[in-house]
Amino acid sequence: MSRTRRHLALALPLATASLCAFAAQPGSMMVSDCWIRSMPGNTPSGGYFKLMNMSDKSIDLVGVSTDAFGMAMLHQTQSSGSTSKMVMIDKATVPANGTLAFAPGGYHVMFEEARKPLTVGTTIPVTFKFSDGESLQSQCAVKNAAGQ
Repeated sequence: MSRTRRHLALALPLATASLCAFAAQPGSMMVSDCWIRSMPGNTPSGGYFKLMNMSDKSIDLVGVSTDAFGMAMLHQTQSSGSTSKMVMIDKATVPANGTLAFAPGGYHVMFEEARKPLTVGTTIPVTFKFSDGESLQSQCAVKNAAGQ
């Protein structure tokens, strides 16, 4: 084997490995089971879903948006004895290789100022923004007040 071919044989795998190291990683977050509770009139609606983090580091959900509502805020229901209150939060941390559920009575998104009445059985596109720069869009089912 000539000297040039030997150098190429060594250099090519190293160059390929270097390119792979700098290539963008595929999305590490996943959204599932997304639904929005339809409420009468201009009553705020709750948004619920599951987040899955498939990376080796924790990632924060830092925002949610949709054209269907004028405002979307991250909330957490906090209980103290026999009373509960909703508290607005800046982020919700999804653990490395773990999940976080947004469900009634816990974390949820408060959607306010519906641009038009919600129709049970339809879906609404919602964008989820994460601290690592990733944004995902998910179709969220509109369900009645009982979650059906």
